[in-house]
Amino acid sequence: MTQISGTEVLRYTAFSADPEGGNPAGVVLDASGLDDAAMLSVAAELGYSESAFLTGPGESGGSTGRGYTIRYFSPKAEVPFCGHATVATAIALAERNGPGDLVFTTQAGTVPVTVTQEGTELRATLTSVEPHVTDVAPDDLAEALAALDWPAADLDPALPPRIAYAGARHLVLAAASRERLADLDYDFARLEALMHRLDLTTVQLVWRETPAVFHVRDPFPVGGVVEDPATGAAAAAFGAYLRERALVPDAAVLTLHQGEDMGRPGTLTVELRAGDARVRVSGTGTRIPAAE
Repeated sequence: MTQISGTEVLRYTAFSADPEGGNPAGVVLDASGLDDAAMLSVAAELGYSESAFLTGPGESGGSTGRGYTIRYFSPKAEVPFCGHATVATAIALAERNGPGDLVFTTQAGTVPVTVTQEGTELRATLTSVEPHVTDVAPDDLAEALAALDWPAADLDPALPPRIAYAGARHLVLAAASRERLADLDYDFARLEALMHRLDLTTVQLVWRETPAVFHVRDPFPVGGVVEDPATGAAAAAFGAYLRERALVPDAAVLTLHQGEDMGRPGTLTVELRAGDARVRVSGTGTRIPAAE
């Protein structure tokens, strides 16, 4: 546990059972005494891509003690939904109250989460709000590629650019090679300006290894960090994108590898179910030791 400005902040990583892998998140289990400025200050001082704050009982599940209102802050701003901080918070709660079903009330909508015990590990599965996918204007795509310094010829034509939403908006861009994905050195201010204009949370950069296995990276300049190590909200949006483009079956289980190029490898599992527009994203998580 870390004390920041008098607030007890737990530190967990999501989408890895190794504290040195996955995506770290701050978790404040009782933020009822914090206003917006205080939550932003805690997130900024901690410096992780996002931190989660439980602010009271949620609209659903409150009578059982398993429903919560949750808010998410990056070091620079509040975001409507964050997948990895949701997984981290669910695992923190499960360590205290046992595995089971949780319901989080977020600014994007209601997000159910189920935590299961798998041997010595806890695994959390979130169910997204209903997603949607929209086109990206040619000029906006050109600006994104210019900010990334990616030639258009380096894109995979089988996975065309789109903006996908499953609680937050993400621009999906597919690289034609693993080498293109690995070479990420972008214009921070230029990409940040475009993302603000398009109301994007991250840019979801992907490379398809097999029909069901992808490698992904997520620049996150609007949050004040160069790159997010493992991005559950973008994974959910990407699952919706793949289904909308008929690139995967209506029922599918996908594996996303993220963080390898940052030295924080993590694995995100994306599940699509026939007859259900929502997307499920799951992963392990663990507490980060105080000395980490």
